[in-house]
Amino acid sequence: MKRLALLFVAFLALTAQRDPVLVPEVSQHRVELQQGFTGTTLLLFGAVLGPGGVQSGDPYDVVVVLRGPSQPIRLREKQQVGGVWMNADALDFRSAPSYFAVASNRPIDQIVDDRTAAIFEFGTDFIQLSPSGTIDPEEQARFRDGLVDLRQRQGLYLQDFAGVELREGVLYQARIALPSNVQVGTYTAETFAISNGRVVASAIAEVEVEKVGFGRFVEFASLDWSFFYGLIAISLSVGMGWIAGRLFALI
Repeated sequence: MKRLALLFVAFLALTAQRDPVLVPEVSQHRVELQQGFTGTTLLLFGAVLGPGGVQSGDPYDVVVVLRGPSQPIRLREKQQVGGVWMNADALDFRSAPSYFAVASNRPIDQIVDDRTAAIFEFGTDFIQLSPSGTIDPEEQARFRDGLVDLRQRQGLYLQDFAGVELREGVLYQARIALPSNVQVGTYTAETFAISNGRVVASAIAEVEVEKVGFGRFVEFASLDWSFFYGLIAISLSVGMGWIAGRLFALI
């Protein structure tokens, strides 16, 4: 009798739930980097389900954020001194995403306010970086903007505020490009359902990006047999230099 009462209470709690549930999926959970890899496009899709697993008729906005592994990075600013460009100021960030992409069904400023966008990093303007030490806010903003601009030109930071397609108010899909210069590691695709400026549901799917073939062998060799890898690399450099010198001497 006691168990039946607990089950009844649990049933009431579930049926009383008013927030939707996100069911996300990714077209590829494993991306292989091999020789000749020119990039790929991930399809992120899913559904926004209402209470009890039934499709909800309420209108939702959907935002998808795809992040690559975070890594420390040092940025250097070049200045022209006496006609020569030289490294000047530098700034270290303890954590910066190696890849960052945002897609939504409409502009972010029409979906949430700046505070919510900053909390969930809905755009390159809201990427949360961790500088080392005490840094002047203006200097930090300058280096941050420089990092974002650099990685946007490399195709590593993307945003598309018309990149999510909604169907019947519950089905969504977004296509996000991964360039050929992405880093290996675990990528997280987080999807957010938003209603009236409030995030009402979120879910995460993961994508593994890893090297295969000869590139994978070279990577593991450089880590597991670093001494022998260094000797082989030096020997190859010396050998190629000697061969190139002999060839030029014969010309």
